[in-house]
Amino acid sequence: MRSLSNIFWLGTKELRSVMSDWVLLGFVIYSFTFAIISQAQSNSQELYHASIGIVDEDHSELSRRISHAFLLPYFKPPVQIDQADVEPLMNVGKYTFVVDIPPNFQRDVLAGRQPSVQVNVDATAMVQAGLGSGYAEQIINTEIAQFLSHAEPITSSPVTLTIRVAFNPNVATAWFTSVMGIISSVTLLAMILAGAALVREREHGTMDHLMVMPLSPFEIAMSKIWANALVIAVASGLSLYFVVRLLLGIPIPGSIPLFMFGAVLYLFFATAIGLFLGTIARSMPQLGLLYMLVAVPMNVLSGNATPLESMPRWLAIAMQASPSTHFVSFAQAILYRGAGLDVVWPEFVAVAAIASLFLGLSLLRFRSALTAAAA
Repeated sequence: MRSLSNIFWLGTKELRSVMSDWVLLGFVIYSFTFAIISQAQSNSQELYHASIGIVDEDHSELSRRISHAFLLPYFKPPVQIDQADVEPLMNVGKYTFVVDIPPNFQRDVLAGRQPSVQVNVDATAMVQAGLGSGYAEQIINTEIAQFLSHAEPITSSPVTLTIRVAFNPNVATAWFTSVMGIISSVTLLAMILAGAALVREREHGTMDHLMVMPLSPFEIAMSKIWANALVIAVASGLSLYFVVRLLLGIPIPGSIPLFMFGAVLYLFFATAIGLFLGTIARSMPQLGLLYMLVAVPMNVLSGNATPLESMPRWLAIAMQASPSTHFVSFAQAILYRGAGLDVVWPEFVAVAAIASLFLGLSLLRFRSALTAAAA
């Protein structure tokens, strides 16, 4: 009981230290608010309100049908422009797409001559250019096929393709990037806060005070782990509910408490790694460099940015030894697909087992570092 009491009171001292460090506190607030909003709204991977101009040199029923087929929200209402204005308007970025329908287009289509429709694309907007050109081709071909179906019989396709998008029916990038931003911030900040706590103690000279007190290295380490894990857990939970669900309006079909339970398990691993890095680093710049060498590859290869199926098989198998891989897996299952404990419990067990191993190694390293410093 005395050991638990020491861990608790040392942890409250650590919480006060975090709250008084305005730089770290501001970094935590920014990472779970403005950074999530920016990542969700600026990294769009779908076509939305693309500007389009139409050069109608045919003025036929078919050309008008093609012009009216470009609809919101993918495209803005098409604007009729002249042939001579195409290059000047695209040079100044007025339109991302310009569709040029040639003269006698409808007559040539009905005669089976296969006329060409020119689609000019401003590829400086790379994502919109790639997606929009495919959409434009599909829209034009669909309108031509529907027009010809009224003029002459067309043999129907032997296969009907039905596409059903699950969990994200509008394929909105923000639904993915916002949650993944929170998951990335959990790993990033847990390591930085735990490592910074140890480096800060060394820089301020308070570590010497702790070493002469009747405290064990285990108590000192665990107090830093639970205190910093609590800060990240509270920040991520509030961000998920208020920023993602309420402010951004992104539905969360799964159980937030179940996700938070798994996140707490993972935080014991992340903070322990931060503590381990803190025993090696002698200053905050060194801690930042060590973080880049350890946390960035682990985060990128966890399945957060790239699915494990897209990686080499040996690398995907090797990453199963990292708790971050299992953390991303059960977080996506819970928050995206509404999975319950009966589905994600193997991931919870894997995270708990690997985290316990790393926690033990970090405590051994912390104990040896304190012993060497005392000697």
